[in-house]
Amino acid sequence: MLYQVLIIAYVLIALALIGLVLIQQGKGADMGASFGAGSSATVFGSGGSGNFLTKTTTWLAIGFFVISLVLGNLTANRTKSVDEWNDLSVPVSEQTMPTDAIPSDIESAEAIMSENSDVPTADDVATKVEDGDIPN
Repeated sequence: MLYQVLIIAYVLIALALIGLVLIQQGKGADMGASFGAGSSATVFGSGGSGNFLTKTTTWLAIGFFVISLVLGNLTANRTKSVDEWNDLSVPVSEQTMPTDAIPSDIESAEAIMSENSDVPTADDVATKVEDGDIPN
């Protein structure tokens, strides 16, 4: 439950950071306003938007990095489903294998393999070479 909440908060903070960075003006953007190339009137006042947006971006970035570290710590201790296949300490006899699917004699195994295999056998290749279908 905590993992899902952190992931949702992580995505929301990332989207908010992207939005805030795109809204902010660059450091040299005020130079154009002094020469009459832009409007210095903003929604937050003439100088208030920079402080508010900068502080908000800073706190969101801190939250983003803290959640990144917490999520990294949570996922480092999780076991993956692939890891159970790589466990060589358990013998094959103790693992769950369907024994009814394994044929008991060699002839029936060869019959099943020849029916279900897309790979031609050596006899098939030899007959095709003799017939001239496959060049030597």
